[in-house]
Amino acid sequence: MADDAGGRLGGGAELEAVRFLIARLGVSAEEVFKGVTPSKEIPTFGEHISRVSGAVAEGTRRVYGTYWRKIEEVWGDRRIDEPSPMEIRHLAEFIKKNVVVRRNSRGGRTAVEHFISAMRCLYGYAVADGLISEAANPAARVAKPRRLASTRRALTDNQLAAINKLVANSGNDPRLDSILLRLHEETACRRGGALALQREDLDLDGCLVQLREKGETVRWQPISPTLARSLVQLNKDRGSGGQLLRYRNGAPITRRRYDYIWQRLGKSLPWIAAQQISTHWLRHTTLTWVERNFGYGIARAYAGHDGRSAAGTTTTYVKADIYEVARALSALCGEKHPLVAELASGTLRPRLSRDAGDAPAAPSWLDGPQF
Repeated sequence: MADDAGGRLGGGAELEAVRFLIARLGVSAEEVFKGVTPSKEIPTFGEHISRVSGAVAEGTRRVYGTYWRKIEEVWGDRRIDEPSPMEIRHLAEFIKKNVVVRRNSRGGRTAVEHFISAMRCLYGYAVADGLISEAANPAARVAKPRRLASTRRALTDNQLAAINKLVANSGNDPRLDSILLRLHEETACRRGGALALQREDLDLDGCLVQLREKGETVRWQPISPTLARSLVQLNKDRGSGGQLLRYRNGAPITRRRYDYIWQRLGKSLPWIAAQQISTHWLRHTTLTWVERNFGYGIARAYAGHDGRSAAGTTTTYVKADIYEVARALSALCGEKHPLVAELASGTLRPRLSRDAGDAPAAPSWLDGPQF
């Protein structure tokens, strides 16, 4: 119980008070501390970040990695229980002031939000491992900046047609790029979902793809028969194992393919570069169309949202199934789907139609109904 055992007893008076209390209770010091396990050693940020990085999903590591490296650079040798909420806020402001300014920059608000989320992730694992208590978590007491409304919106029919036309007739691999964008237009999937696709995730008979997005979220998503056949043929031509989407040499594509596509399109269509249009705009486009024509519940299922939202228990009553999603896709593409008995009724014009006069002819490699 000396000072070097934690510095918690400051002088003789306190020690004497402890001895007096033990004597009054009629127990020995050995009995008081019997079964008490020593507290865990508190790691430094450098040590803790290394452990957490190996425990999180790849997507989490990719988003938070930049901020963890900055934390390690500034506080690498400090114990994780040392910084106060005020110090975390100061570091957040430093990151905000030194963020790389891009055309779509929002004053560093997103960087601060991600930084605080990265800190909360680190401290969440520390609490779970018993390194600190929930009450001692400083990151939980640092508020995130209010998120601004997204600048993304649905593309118009003419914009979508212009993108598809240019993709199909330019670049070093128009076949791959056309299939890739078509996949996003039909499924409204995220980039991670497309990159994670394996051959076994494709059900040709059912015209379905199994999407894995945002960690462990998995769902079967309907696709058109034309896209299903195109994906199968691409896989046969470029490699039959592992990742589904590949270059001509058999190498799997990465996120850099998306950068190449949109940078190329932006040079020919200035409005793409000016508005920083990206693949996620295709998701907005498809889901907006589905919501306007088929309602909120089907749009929510089409997006792969899991039902947890501010909408609360109302989502229980508007939840849609895969058959309703397939019906919406059928109307979107103008093709019958195996899960739908007949093409969706009504007068909706297929959004992704490639009929003569509506859009240019599809590339020669495409069989069946034109995209």
